[in-house]
Amino acid sequence: MASMVSLSNAIGFSHTTNHNTLFSTSLCKLNYSSNMVEMKTFSQQGCRKIGHDRRCFRVYGLYGGRKENNEKSDDATSKQSGGKNTNEVPQNADFPRQYSRKEKKPFPVPIVELRRAARERIKKMKDVPKKKPMPAPKNGLLVKNLIPYAYDVYNARITLINNLKKLLKVVPVHACGWCSEIHVGPVGHPFKSCKGTQANRRNGLHEWTNAHVEDILIPVDTFHLYDRLGKRIPHEKRFSIPRIPAVVELCLQAGVEIPEFPTKRRRKPIIRIGKKEFVDADESELPDKVPDNPTTPLLAEIPDSEIVAPVNKEEVVHLAEETLQAWEQMRRGTKKLMRMYQVRVCGYCPEIHVGPSGHKAQNCGAHKHQQRNGQHGWQAAVIDDLIPPRFVWHVPDVNGPPLERELRNFYGQAPAVVEMCIQAGAALPEQYKSTMRLDIGIPSTLKEAEMVV
Repeated sequence: MASMVSLSNAIGFSHTTNHNTLFSTSLCKLNYSSNMVEMKTFSQQGCRKIGHDRRCFRVYGLYGGRKENNEKSDDATSKQSGGKNTNEVPQNADFPRQYSRKEKKPFPVPIVELRRAARERIKKMKDVPKKKPMPAPKNGLLVKNLIPYAYDVYNARITLINNLKKLLKVVPVHACGWCSEIHVGPVGHPFKSCKGTQANRRNGLHEWTNAHVEDILIPVDTFHLYDRLGKRIPHEKRFSIPRIPAVVELCLQAGVEIPEFPTKRRRKPIIRIGKKEFVDADESELPDKVPDNPTTPLLAEIPDSEIVAPVNKEEVVHLAEETLQAWEQMRRGTKKLMRMYQVRVCGYCPEIHVGPSGHKAQNCGAHKHQQRNGQHGWQAAVIDDLIPPRFVWHVPDVNGPPLERELRNFYGQAPAVVEMCIQAGAALPEQYKSTMRLDIGIPSTLKEAEMVV
């Protein structure tokens, strides 16, 4: 579609010498070949009187203006590009939808497509031998090429936590004392969005306090499995099994060795004796296993008492760049691990289980959990379930005026970690620009905002 044109291009005037033109009933002519609407406005004599001359005018600005001969239409441009959008990141995107407690999370892949894929898989398996060896990790072995990614994800998580503790010394982050909302900026935002206790008495306003790392990087815990292919955790043993961060459990199952959390490592594939039954292969004939020293050393979290804030601006910018890189590395590596190692999430509550099937603990407290006897509705998890991005309002100018309540529709949002790094001086990644609304002009006054259509 052609861009905005000037008034002279939008309205084309033409002189006429015939003032006795009859009134025509066809006021509009639709030209399908040029994709343009041609309109004529007539007086009783056939034309409108403008000044001392009588002229007929045509409006071409209804659908983006009149295209000249040297301008290419949108259809021609799309045909040349093969009908594909060359820009992978949209210019503007909607904010992530916030589901209520009564709604169930949507499946990552619709049920109709899952059934269709299952039917196609059954058709292909008819000509394939049934005793086909299972690939890793379904056979109990590790995926060798994913072990370095597991160490990188674990170290990236530790680096992210340590850097966030340092950035909190220089970048102000506020947390509401009644709800889970946070805000990155010199002062808290004035929006009436609090849904905590006694929110009606405060008219939805937040009461801001200092935030901590747990407010920015939401902790998501899960049960630690000694044997990933073992029996499901029953309800009676839910207190005897330790719970650790879900990202750490995923790294453990992918090959990371931590002495505090032992994990069973098989050296031979399992032997299937049924659909859900198997036995371990005999490993007595194999030589004793020598513990391998990891090529990548594991990092450790820095205690809060030993955190040192950056001194100058250069250290702050370098710390912000390193933090943003650790955030991207952790999410990118976790996506690769989740493609091979299954992760489950409850469709009603935020419970996460890293393993082929969910546990049997009846601790779901979501909407209408009595009908399910507290059991979880397990489904495939996505990266945002394992690492919640925690979107916050984007502050266009930290040194400028604070956010205004009436201009809420003009502001964008970004993950809390990204917003902190941007305010500290890091470069903005391309994939987050769509929700930050950087190309939208913010009105300077309320009267100017009311004029926006």
